[in-house]
Amino acid sequence: MRALMSLLVLLIAATNVVAADAPADAELPYLDISLPEGFKIEVLTSGLSNARAIALSEDNTLFVGTRRKGNVYAVADVFSDNPTVYTIADKRKVPSGVALHDGDLYVGELTQVVRYRDIENHLDNPGEPEIIVGGLPSKKLHSWKHIRFGPDNKLYVPLGAPCNVCDEPDFGTLTRYDADGSNPEVVARGIRNSVGMAWHPQTGELWFTDNGADRMGDDLPADELNRLAKEGDHFGFPFCHAGDFVEPDPELAALGSCDNAVAPVRKLGAHVAALGLVFYTGSMFPAEYQNQIFVAEHGSWDRSEKSGYRISLLRLNGNEVLSYEPFAEGWLNGETVNGRPVDLLVAPDGALLVSDDSQGLVYRISYSADD
Repeated sequence: MRALMSLLVLLIAATNVVAADAPADAELPYLDISLPEGFKIEVLTSGLSNARAIALSEDNTLFVGTRRKGNVYAVADVFSDNPTVYTIADKRKVPSGVALHDGDLYVGELTQVVRYRDIENHLDNPGEPEIIVGGLPSKKLHSWKHIRFGPDNKLYVPLGAPCNVCDEPDFGTLTRYDADGSNPEVVARGIRNSVGMAWHPQTGELWFTDNGADRMGDDLPADELNRLAKEGDHFGFPFCHAGDFVEPDPELAALGSCDNAVAPVRKLGAHVAALGLVFYTGSMFPAEYQNQIFVAEHGSWDRSEKSGYRISLLRLNGNEVLSYEPFAEGWLNGETVNGRPVDLLVAPDGALLVSDDSQGLVYRISYSADD
């Protein structure tokens, strides 16, 4: 049974210490978000224009990257009644990805990854960052970087395809680096556009989303949830699509083989734009959610009827996906879009945080058996 949870989006009074953007509208839209019984959703912080990737420090500073805006934000004391918003960088080139490691902030930009040292002691004056990984190839399309540190303390950086469908061997990869940017190793290939990575809390294996190609019809190809079981695996792009590889690309199939391509663990909806994912490891939600996967579906643009615009839940048994179902939906009302989920993380208290780039805010989804 699912309960309809009404969300009145309110602005949170935060001090814009370094000219963080105010929301474009005085009032944000009223949303009806459907959630399972006992869950509720609220706005944690707002005024973060084009909020994309999010990362949370041990001192509860929330870092937020953007794609089109060119800003990087920090929201200090984000769970308090008086959070402070800093714009710690502006006019950067697509600073979409953010990650924290040993007190430093890493930002994934169009052609590089940069590092801000000891960031929480310099929120009001972070200075110029140092380039950790530079000179990455870019043709703009799919060149935004969703970066993450793995349990091996390595930095993982995807390099998306510079096209809808094309054979460009230097692209479509996932590379890992030491924290200082040295020792690059390509660990996976055949990835069109991954904007979400997470490591299984029990096995340590990397799972990631991948967006399928456009302009192949309403229902082909599927977006993908993938698992990297072996370093060096190839996930099929651009030679084959549709997840199960029954539909090789008519122009490129002759150039490469699908025989050794790794099929996705689960095909997701076509064109839903599956982005951030997270394994739930908190203690707030009921036990049935432990170690299960949430995926933020940013929403389609290449469909006659829109799809996605929701958070999905994938229930697992080991590495087998048992089900794929909506968890939070309502950002799409008919064909009207009221929000676009991007990234997810589990807060220290077990709540689920969700960024929304169309509204410039971060939500908090919590659970209480009394609700």
